[in-house]
Amino acid sequence: MDFDPQVDQLIECFNTLFLKSLNTELVRGDGEPIYLPADSNYPHHRIIFAHGFFSSALHEIAHWCVAGPERRLLEDFGYWYKPDGRTPEEQAEFERVEVSPQAYEWILTVSAGRKFHFSADNLSQGLGASDSFKEAVLNRVQYQLTSKMNSRLQALSEALRALYNVEPLSFDQFQLENP
Repeated sequence: MDFDPQVDQLIECFNTLFLKSLNTELVRGDGEPIYLPADSNYPHHRIIFAHGFFSSALHEIAHWCVAGPERRLLEDFGYWYKPDGRTPEEQAEFERVEVSPQAYEWILTVSAGRKFHFSADNLSQGLGASDSFKEAVLNRVQYQLTSKMNSRLQALSEALRALYNVEPLSFDQFQLENP
């Protein structure tokens, strides 16, 4: 695996913002991503992202930004997840619940000066992200840009834009690619 020095910058940026204020830390993991709330064995909530991948970190952070206070007390926020190999019906449900997390991830990705990639997370079935899913994610991004963003999303977006010298966010930075 290639070493990405921006991963360490992202971890430091996130932990500076949220470790003391919300008792949550971002942690590089070796396996599958998971969110673990604080417990008697570990004093902080942990967002553990997969294999040191920058995009995995942003995706897991996005789920954390979407989750409300009660959900942040549950392992993996108490969300439903079925791994690769979903049926078309299960894939439709996956896309329904992934609109906000992927919209938040897109905002954070652009804030870090990187290119966003939609994730259907169902490679074995050959199902990519549907056009309707992509449109729904884009609509959610546009809504976030025109309304008051979630405070955690806003704070991290601003910190990443400052860290990576990215201009203020605008609609022009969020476009669906032509097939």
